[in-house]
Amino acid sequence: MDSHLPVVDLAPLVDCEDFTSEAVQDTCKQIASCIVRTGCLLVRDPRVGQGDSDVFLDTMERYFAQPPEVKQADARPDLAYQVGVTPEGVEIPRAAVDPACLAGAASLPQEHRPSPCNGPDPKWRFLWGVGPRPDTTAYPHLNSKEQVVPAAFPEWRAVMDAWGTKMLAAVHTAARGLAVGLGLAPTALTDFMERGPHLLAPTGCDLSRHNAPGTVFAGFHYDMNLLTIHGRSRYPGLHAWLRDGRRVPVVVPPGCLLLQAGRQLEWLTAGAAAAGFHEVVLTEATQEAMRRAEAEGRPLWRVSSTVFAHVASDRALEPLMSAEGAAAARAAHGVPAGARGVGEREEYPRTLAGEYVDSELAVIALSRQRAKEKEKPEAGDA
Repeated sequence: MDSHLPVVDLAPLVDCEDFTSEAVQDTCKQIASCIVRTGCLLVRDPRVGQGDSDVFLDTMERYFAQPPEVKQADARPDLAYQVGVTPEGVEIPRAAVDPACLAGAASLPQEHRPSPCNGPDPKWRFLWGVGPRPDTTAYPHLNSKEQVVPAAFPEWRAVMDAWGTKMLAAVHTAARGLAVGLGLAPTALTDFMERGPHLLAPTGCDLSRHNAPGTVFAGFHYDMNLLTIHGRSRYPGLHAWLRDGRRVPVVVPPGCLLLQAGRQLEWLTAGAAAAGFHEVVLTEATQEAMRRAEAEGRPLWRVSSTVFAHVASDRALEPLMSAEGAAAARAAHGVPAGARGVGEREEYPRTLAGEYVDSELAVIALSRQRAKEKEKPEAGDA
């Protein structure tokens, strides 16, 4: 994807109070243009170093390499897996169950269609809350203050908090630039993020077991949240769909971070930005990285260093821009009039963010697991 996207340096926006300078305005316009045109953005953040990424990836590789029964103790299905570990085979990609998603995929040219997937993803995921949670909320299961600390990792909290905080700060900075680039106030988007259920959500794919070419680790889907950010993975395989429908491999240059627009951003911008679809598949490039890892004695686990930045659950999702303003933003950044990307919504009714997230969790089966846990009899009931 580096041939399609510029790398935007966030340095001019870090701790920025005056957004009127030419350098800051130019950076904001670059951010908005890239997000509106493609749904993706590559950034370089001076606060995030390669060493930070290495510490996090090393820790997660060791965690995921533990036996399944050890990791299983860290699962919290009663909280819709919104803290702790989600075992492989639980999370279902939208492409496997959502008729609208399936129809959108089928409308693409053959060479840009997603890889077929027929069931749950063969990936593990660990969720760690980032930032403060609200003291009162109508959605306590989405805003749990519980943190799961694996027994064998005394350094866990420090490592998770360090990486999660840096990633969320990068999102915060990019969101301020995006807002200005769209003609909004600098805090228009970040105000919605205050006390949101932000999640550090790395995935782990066992390449020693799931190593057939074309294996789908994460099926065709979009992200439900506001903005998603990733560090560079040690194993390629991520593909994204640009707004014009092209499927492209994601190449994150060393020292850079990838941001992707989520559905909540699409909602707040009335479709000026659109939630981007993506998938993770085992490719020839993945296999090359596997061979290098084996030669160096490194773990064969593909780890993502993902953070999901969310709108606060009790805030209402409703457009900050008029339909005309959103259309003007799309036109200004080169999106043809009337063009619609895969899965873009047609309407953005006022909806509480927590209600929307619950509806999405039901589709991908995570909240169904929560319901099953709640239905279990208490000890002594039977």
